[in-house]
Amino acid sequence: MNYAIVFANTNNSEHYQVSVPDLPGCSINVKSIDLGLEKISQSIKSHLAILAEYGEKIPTALSVEKHRQQYALDNPHTYSQVFWAIVDIDISAYLGKSQKINVTLPELLIKQIDECVSKSAAHKTRSGFIASACLVELKKEVTY
Repeated sequence: MNYAIVFANTNNSEHYQVSVPDLPGCSINVKSIDLGLEKISQSIKSHLAILAEYGEKIPTALSVEKHRQQYALDNPHTYSQVFWAIVDIDISAYLGKSQKINVTLPELLIKQIDECVSKSAAHKTRSGFIASACLVELKKEVTY
């Protein structure tokens, strides 16, 4: 899942506050952008692990554009002083234990899926591809 993150310069200091709008409370303070990207990824994973441990739903990430628009409304005086990035997190580990199911698909579709999986670094297995496609569709349902 692509989580939007925002870098804000804290009181014009040498530090950045990096936060994840989709995960309230998930934020860090760092001295560099590179370190911020590394540490916020770790923080997101820890945050998601805690949510999963307590059986909470993993929040669906909204687009950067939606977050930027909301941030501009909430922070009109500091809007131009922040910048945005995206962190891609594989959330499958936080969705619970895998279950085997029987799915019937047309042969041509299975061949297309397998071809896509073989050419893509993003999808390691047919099941991973199908799970990703399902998450995309479920996300669409949330944004209507």
